Amino acid sequence: MINLIKNETMGKADDGWLKTHYHFSFANYYNPDNMNFGVLRVLNDDTILPENGFDTHPHKNMEIITYVVEGELTHKDSHGNYGKIGRGGMQYMSAGSGIFHSEHNLGERPLRLLQLWILPEVDGLKPNYGELSLPWENRLNRWLKVVASVRDHEAPIQIYQDAVIFVAFLEKGKRLHFALSENRQAYLVQIEGNSRVNGKECRQRDALEVIGENIDAAANTDSHYLLIEMKKNGDEK
Repeated sequence: MINLIKNETMGKADDGWLKTHYHFSFANYYNPDNMNFGVLRVLNDDTILPENGFDTHPHKNMEIITYVVEGELTHKDSHGNYGKIGRGGMQYMSAGSGIFHSEHNLGERPLRLLQLWILPEVDGLKPNYGELSLPWENRLNRWLKVVASVRDHEAPIQIYQDAVIFVAFLEKGKRLHFALSENRQAYLVQIEGNSRVNGKECRQRDALEVIGENIDAAANTDSHYLLIEMKKNGDEK
């Protein structure tokens, strides 16, 4: 089964300084039939204007991954972590028993990012923070594994859940395959560009739910993807 989710049908918010596309119910967008996909609870596509951002706020019992698409993100938290992440970089925060942080665009151009919340295997873990910056070419025409479970030591970022995140940048005219294992499911985001995935036309900000099929992507233009592969545990929609 492969289900194409068009950007036009997603929840949206426009606060002037912040424009958001909600893949799942969040904040003022609520749809009881669109709460999650397996352990993926939140996926927000945010665009933040310069000199704006999210002031200090709390998180608890959630694995939070932020992927920067354009611009630069500045992070600061209550455990003394401070960092700046640019295009293609990732920020990871295991909120665990509780943490406060802020995220701002202190640059001169808009900041676009994807923020993912993944349900942890257990609550009350010790909070943790990390950053990742890898050469852009590492994801060129290939799936680059960036996040995985703490039991998978191949990934540079490790989370407390059986979920794996890949990124890829596929050049125009190229193809890319992903084999989905039995009892696994995947959520694919067309971050930039447009392509055909399993015969379906995908444009910027579209997404695909994939269960029981392999993934074949053919780039109509240069295409940027994020893929979350996870256990198929009956929690999916």
